[in-house]
This record gives sequence, C-alpha cells and structure tokens, in this order.
Amino acid sequence: MAEPFRLQTILDLSQNRMDDAARALAALLASEQDHARKLLLLEDYRTEYQGQFMSAARGGLTPGQWSNYRAFLARIDDAIRHQEHQVAQSRDRSQAGQREWLDTRTRVKAFETLSERHQASIAKNEARAEQRVADDRSGRPANDD
Repeated sequence: MAEPFRLQTILDLSQNRMDDAARALAALLASEQDHARKLLLLEDYRTEYQGQFMSAARGGLTPGQWSNYRAFLARIDDAIRHQEHQVAQSRDRSQAGQREWLDTRTRVKAFETLSERHQASIAKNEARAEQRVADDRSGRPANDD
C-alpha cells in the first residue's frame, strides 16, 4: 500500500484558508464598489444641486436663500470628503485582502507541488515494483535505477 502524503492535513487546511481568504476578498471588493458608488452618487448630487443654485442665483436670491444654498453645498462637500476617505480605507482593506489571498494561494501551491512530487514518487516506485515482478516472471534480472 502506498504511503499517504504526510502533509495532506496541512494542504487541506491551507486550501480552506485560501477559500476563506477568497470569500473575504470578494466581500471587501463588494464593499469597495459600494463605497465608490455612494461617492459617485454624492458627486452627481452635488453637481446637480450646484446647477440648481446657479440657476436660482441668476434669478436672484435673498440673503437667506443664498446662505441656505451655500450651507447645504458645504454639507454635501463634507459628505463627499468623508466618502472619499471611506473609499480610500475600503481600497486599502481590499488590497490587504488581496495580499492575504495571494499569500495563502502561494502556500497552497507549494503544498500541492509537494503532494504531486509525492504522488509521482509513489507511481515511480510502483512501476519499479511491477517491472521487478515482470522481470522475475520472465527470468531476466531486475533493472534497478
């Protein structure tokens, strides 16, 4: 019977961690896209409101209306700055998640390579054993490499 791959448990755990990292990365990327969408909506809203302000200003505004428009634009600008910060943080988390996934994938690939070498070694040993049996049956001396 062939010797089992001694690091199979570690390979399995590494694959599970890679799968977990992939799911986490997908969630981080979705969050990043959500933050970016919200930023675009705020920027579009600001552009639209700025247009309304300019249109109203051309028609004449009272000092109170002027102040209200300016104050609201300032609040929108604050919200945009906050959302830009959220997008940047989300992008950083996504990049960290991608690095984590790449690190786990690299470990999995290393263990898979070891497993493949192990399987190849077993196959080679089995082929040698079968050749010895065949050589013994035919009466020829075995060919050891």
